[in-house]
Amino acid sequence: MIPRIHKRGKRTIGLLYYLYGPGTHEEHTDPHLVASWDNNAPDPGRDETATLQQLQQLLDQPVENIDAAERPKKHVWHLSVRNAAEDRILTDEEWGDVARRMVAAAGIDDPEEGAGCRWAAVRHADDHIHIIATLVREDGYKPDLDCDADRVQDEARLLEAELGLRRLNKGDGTAAKRPTSAERHKAERQGRERTPREELRETVRRAVAGAESETEFFDRLAAAGLLVQKRVAPSGDLLGYKVALPDDRNKDGEPVFYPGSRLAPDLSLPRIRERWSGTGTATDRNPEEPSHLTTAPTSAPSAARRRAATAVWQAVLVIDHGDDAQVAAHIAAAGEILDALAKTSAAHTRTQLREAAFAFERATRSHIRAERGHDQALRRAARDLVYSGPALGRGEDGATTAMLIDMVFFLVTAAAHWHAKKEHAQQAAAARQAAEHLRTAYQAAASMPLGVLYQHGRRLSHPLRQRHVAHLRQAVPELAEQILAEPGWYALAATLADAESAGHDPTALLAEAAGRRELDTAESVSDVLVWRLRRMADLPADVSTPTGNGTAHTASEGRRTPSRPTRPSRSTGGPAAGNTR
Repeated sequence: MIPRIHKRGKRTIGLLYYLYGPGTHEEHTDPHLVASWDNNAPDPGRDETATLQQLQQLLDQPVENIDAAERPKKHVWHLSVRNAAEDRILTDEEWGDVARRMVAAAGIDDPEEGAGCRWAAVRHADDHIHIIATLVREDGYKPDLDCDADRVQDEARLLEAELGLRRLNKGDGTAAKRPTSAERHKAERQGRERTPREELRETVRRAVAGAESETEFFDRLAAAGLLVQKRVAPSGDLLGYKVALPDDRNKDGEPVFYPGSRLAPDLSLPRIRERWSGTGTATDRNPEEPSHLTTAPTSAPSAARRRAATAVWQAVLVIDHGDDAQVAAHIAAAGEILDALAKTSAAHTRTQLREAAFAFERATRSHIRAERGHDQALRRAARDLVYSGPALGRGEDGATTAMLIDMVFFLVTAAAHWHAKKEHAQQAAAARQAAEHLRTAYQAAASMPLGVLYQHGRRLSHPLRQRHVAHLRQAVPELAEQILAEPGWYALAATLADAESAGHDPTALLAEAAGRRELDTAESVSDVLVWRLRRMADLPADVSTPTGNGTAHTASEGRRTPSRPTRPSRSTGGPAAGNTR
């Protein structure tokens, strides 16, 4: 149940005409009253003898009874209350009770004192009602409406439980503005999947991912095809910006512009500047990396994904053990990684990655202010992803995409746990939703590379495989039997053989990979370890790269095998199988 208090108005009759009219898009059906201040107000919708003017005059009567100088400048209060699409349809009696509870919670009416404001609740659709009230009480006093929005939200949470409706999480004021009903209807008419506000928010977020200057940011907006207006002070300083879609026009044929701050609180120009203000100051910088990227990186997509996986893994450790301001910065930067990954991934993973980024956007903000600078490793990784270009869905590009999604899944899951501990209900729910999309994306990305490793592991000689069983039992004795029972064990065995051939100690490497973060709740521990080991040992993520004669070679076998092995009959695990702590 979503209550929304609209801007106050001056004309009671104007709002009544809208509530009882056909609606902007002919969406209003059977407008009628379900409740009113005295349960006896005229209903122009169901009573042929009643008129809108009569209802307006009764609502405005207490306002007209006081001196003009004492009247509120805007005396019309408007609240809409909407249920979720999957909720059952409430009866008129139930909606009437909802209306009475809402006006009492807001402070509009006080049934115990009997001296509230006059109000009426109109229903013109199955899923919502509108409440109109005039802000002078029967005794001439004006109601105390401080925190009325918080109070109706609290009442909505109680009503959801009592009426068996979808339970929503309480907000904290940091969410992006929702599209209005008019915006949603316009998008439906135009056949858009999302409203222009949502499309613009997504495009601006992608433009800022890894950007390091205003010039670069605005160049990206232009390259994405957006119309951009800059707000410049008389001094020449840039104060802000607005963006519009070229094909989103108002009734006069003019582009509909949205300021960045109206798209999301962290997309205002001052907040965007904070992202790159800490470049080069973070204490988590790798000393081997340049202090500042003055030019766009040009690495291959697979190399960018491998480096991003390392940065993401380090961020997971920060979220587990860092202070709140640093954690908030890393979670915000994780959103940039998701935006960049969705922008540059192949078609078979792009939709789910885009949905993951769209959902996780809500998790990137809370009342805990991010301490920028500590997040620069992630921001550089996002920048690297953007400039490395689109990745293929196969070969090393596809395999490193699976590796990165696996790591991002851990990061998003860690963010969900952190938000839950801080009682950030909406943010925790958004992170969990993003994780579900990442599961699906991982399944699509990991199927082929893990299938190849599975076949290689099956082809290992029995003595070699038994040696790696011994390594496994020595490194992780508490998880060994679980891993050996998983279909992903063969991929892990092939990876251990590759690591050993590359000069690593399999037992030590496996112990290090397993010890960096708990694994006992992962349904597919073997898949998680495969990607950790291949990243830590700098092994190719894909082992099916053809040689000159059309075959593939892997050190785990010491011989040549067909370059496209059959996938295992059972599905792979990783995030798709779940790692829920």
